[in-house]
Amino acid sequence: MAAPVCRCFSRGRSSSALEPSVFLLLGLRKAHSGAQGLLATQKARGLFKEFFPERGTKVELPELFDRGMAGYRPQTIYCGFDPTAESLHVGHLLALLGLFHFQRAGHNVIALVGGATARLGDPSGRTKEREALAEERVRAHAHALRLGLEALAANHRELFPDGRTWGNFTVLDNSAWYQKQPLVDFLAAVGGHFRMGTLLSRMSVQTRLKSPEGMSLVEFFYQVLQAYDFYYLFQRYGCRVQLGGSDQLGNIMSGYEFVHKLTGEDVFGITVPLITSTTGAKLGKSAGNAIWLNRDKTSPFELYQFFVRQQDDSVERYLKLFTFLPLPEIDHIMQTHIREPEKRGPQKQLAAEVTKLVHGREGLDSAKRCTQALYHSSIDALEVMSDQELKELFREASFSEFVLDPGTSVLDTCRKANAIPDGPRGYRMITEGGVSINHRQVTNPETVLVVGQHILKNGLSLLKIGKRNFYVIKWLQL
Repeated sequence: MAAPVCRCFSRGRSSSALEPSVFLLLGLRKAHSGAQGLLATQKARGLFKEFFPERGTKVELPELFDRGMAGYRPQTIYCGFDPTAESLHVGHLLALLGLFHFQRAGHNVIALVGGATARLGDPSGRTKEREALAEERVRAHAHALRLGLEALAANHRELFPDGRTWGNFTVLDNSAWYQKQPLVDFLAAVGGHFRMGTLLSRMSVQTRLKSPEGMSLVEFFYQVLQAYDFYYLFQRYGCRVQLGGSDQLGNIMSGYEFVHKLTGEDVFGITVPLITSTTGAKLGKSAGNAIWLNRDKTSPFELYQFFVRQQDDSVERYLKLFTFLPLPEIDHIMQTHIREPEKRGPQKQLAAEVTKLVHGREGLDSAKRCTQALYHSSIDALEVMSDQELKELFREASFSEFVLDPGTSVLDTCRKANAIPDGPRGYRMITEGGVSINHRQVTNPETVLVVGQHILKNGLSLLKIGKRNFYVIKWLQL
């Protein structure tokens, strides 16, 4: 059922509190940056970047989370995720971790899937309009995102307990309330509370208006819907804080202004930093560099390796951002790294923590098996790998299934897999040492395959031609 829309302005605080100086966000006021408290802790970790409004409200933001305050009660915080793809990616993880930190402190959090807003497309941080998505596709993506968010929340609760009583984690979809809003009724009730000058002043709008493509009405209206989401969640769930990436600050401001005008109450926004590539590009689908959280798109091994490959100059920051490890423990890890940099301890710890959160213990075990099999030539790891892991690890490799005929040789195997050229050239590739099976070089083309050596106990033969060409063979009816 849709929330009722108030048609009048509240006699709340003066609009002078929304002077441009408030939006500068030069830093937290003293209470925000104190030595204690949830906000200060996450600010110190680098997870919480900006707070809005910084000051001038009837209720100050830190007071909402101060258990010592009279009348204290758990708060509700939300963050939105538009289903523009069927999976979340690493760029979404910091916002999720922000929600999890609030949940761990006893507050209730909402992950809002934008089943309605995804059809408009958020212009924030974009130089051109998103490709329009059909309703059926958005619905399928939204369903997949709900499952992904629920799986992450389950891994968090099961694998990272801290002995405290946590708040609730709820997944909602904003299509549930927009489907019940006739367009004219919605515009008549909501539109009068937004000022064109304010909407046009947003940085995301200004950037797009100055671009060659300009900005469509659909995109321009996005911030209105996100503002209404905040109002709806405030009315129905008492949600007073919106969490989002730093590129969402304009949308968060619109939500604050809308809720305050209708209710006279103060709500707040908190931003988390954007994760960028080594070139400074934002990680995500639009940039074509997304590291997905769905196993079908990015395997646990690939996610693990993404974090293992992080450079020394960023790994400490990432340990603070992407893990629940206490800061003193991170300091110890980094001190050990100074003495033993060749072990890459911080990178391995970072990769393990993130992979376990995203894919669970089994996913972390899978990533480690794949790492041993590929980079450490571990036969033991190869022998226990599942077909799914093999296909994930050797995603670009040819995967074939053959029946083992008596007397099958190395040469027969290479030719069946189309791994070598026909004739003398292919023969010489073997004799000259260019072929290995299960990480062991073979130089005699006539060698007959032996179970337990060329064929592992899981029926696998990993054929490698040259330095980078892999062929995975699954033998049947052994």
